[in-house]
Amino acid sequence: MTNRRQLLLAAACAGLPAFAQTQAPARLEKITVAGWSKPITEVTPLLVDADKGFYRAQGVALDYVPGAGGGDAIRNILGGQADVAFTDPGSLFAALDKGEKLRAIYDIYPQNVFNVVSLKKSGIRKPADLKGKRIGVYSLSSGTRQNLQLLLHTAGLSESDVQIVVTGLLNFAPLLQGQVDATAATDTGLAIGRRRGVGEVDVMEVGRYLNVSSDLFVVREETYQRRKEALRAFLRGYRDAADWMIREPAEAASLAGKRAIDGSDAELALEVIRLRNASSMSDLTRRQGLGAIDVASLQKAAEVYRQLELVRNPIDMRQVVATDLLPGK
Repeated sequence: MTNRRQLLLAAACAGLPAFAQTQAPARLEKITVAGWSKPITEVTPLLVDADKGFYRAQGVALDYVPGAGGGDAIRNILGGQADVAFTDPGSLFAALDKGEKLRAIYDIYPQNVFNVVSLKKSGIRKPADLKGKRIGVYSLSSGTRQNLQLLLHTAGLSESDVQIVVTGLLNFAPLLQGQVDATAATDTGLAIGRRRGVGEVDVMEVGRYLNVSSDLFVVREETYQRRKEALRAFLRGYRDAADWMIREPAEAASLAGKRAIDGSDAELALEVIRLRNASSMSDLTRRQGLGAIDVASLQKAAEVYRQLELVRNPIDMRQVVATDLLPGK
């Protein structure tokens, strides 16, 4: 009994919430997530464990390694800097095409959140209008580039028909300054751009053409085989954090102001939180729980990427997706 009281007292001092104080084990298993971004508002579920204790309650000590695109996240797990990649399907397909042994274990955002945005005055209304134009992307290893390629394909175009410009995350400033004619972004990126005065724009949503997942948690095959229990615990923690953000968006936005580098604008943070909450849900997740993976949708996307010659080899997503670690409802 004395040891239990000591554990509870230590948990209370560490700031764990009540449910975590009764569940947190004495020893924590470290899991490092490689992100596609810096610690920004839209990854709030990975930033608030010091406040909420979702991962510690599952026995996980969580760490976050920033990146500049989903390709960076994949490289960080391949290089041993992280255990789990927060990455987009295109980056996953590219790595699989090179022969990397990877597993997709959780669908973070089953909705496609990517778009291509142009100022109204540019006259760019449809994918065909992008021919010969300068188009901004977050990075060459980002989902913005890969989803731009998908959009171009719908008009019979490829990257050789446009000029790609790397702008970083703050890509609406180059659009306003005339450095690019259009910019590939996400729904949250567009929300930030509108908040900062981008004005009247036309938006081409990639999801209207291919509504595939935007981001997944991906691990190396070796990590999947060797650390299943730790990964299950991590996914339970993430599921609980994502569910909390859906139920308590105002609290999540408030904590983003403390933990995210871009969370100082409370109203914008709340808008970003709500957009991410919406993209976390699908018909499949409503039936099976957060994180459920639509294998057929990913397979369709992999085949489109091959048609585009973005990958050369056939990819069987049934051999890549692992559902046995999912926490379920």
